[in-house]
This record gives sequence, structure tokens and C-alpha cells, in this order.
Amino acid sequence: MFERLNVFNIAYSMATHAGKRQALISENIANADTPGYHAKDIKPFTEVFAAGEAQGDMTASRGAHLHGANGSGFDWAVTTDDSSIDPNGNSVSVEEQILNGVEAKRQHDRALAVYRSSMNILRASLGRS
Repeated sequence: MFERLNVFNIAYSMATHAGKRQALISENIANADTPGYHAKDIKPFTEVFAAGEAQGDMTASRGAHLHGANGSGFDWAVTTDDSSIDPNGNSVSVEEQILNGVEAKRQHDRALAVYRSSMNILRASLGRS
């Protein structure tokens, strides 16, 4: 009965998205002085969720899994930012990346809050506090 509670799948997907975005932000900051490096980001979670890609359906975790299907099941296309390129060809703005990092942390905290409150509701419905 409780095997497929969608709220847990959504919270998991949101936390995973925030973690992947945080990794890209860290990579951007690490390459802030690398000539020719372009800042990377992924599609916002709202777009991923609206497209139905984060609904918790069965997905492949490796190439040989589920008939060779590919990837994590999420279309979090990595995009590059070419809006403000320095003379050395680098498009990383450390200030912008810090703000993106704060946004990713808030998203992750929101996912954990949804998970925690859902667990509390589930425990209360079962009579366990």
C-alpha cells in the first residue's frame, strides 16, 4: 500500500536534482580561471518535473540494466552559459555561481523538509510518533 507514495519520489528527485546542480556549480567555481571554460547548468527542476521525467518510474542505473536503457532516467540536459565571456574565453561569474549554490541548497533543504513532513504524517497515520 505504501510502496509507491509519489511524494517520496518527488522529494527524492528534487534532492537528486539539487545535488547534481551543486556539483556543476562546484565545477564552475573550480574552473573560474580556466581559459576557454564555459559555465554549466542544468534545466530547472520545475521543467524536469513538468515533463514527467521525475515521476519515479523504473529507470536504468547502468547500461546493462533494464534492456540496456540509458542513464538516470532524468533529462537534466547540461547547458553552457556564453552570455558574458571574458577576454580569455571564460564565462564563469563567481558571484552568480555563489547565488546558484544558495538556490541549490534551498532546493535541497526544501526536498528534505517535504520528505520529513511526509514521514511525520505517515507515522501519525500509523499511530507512531
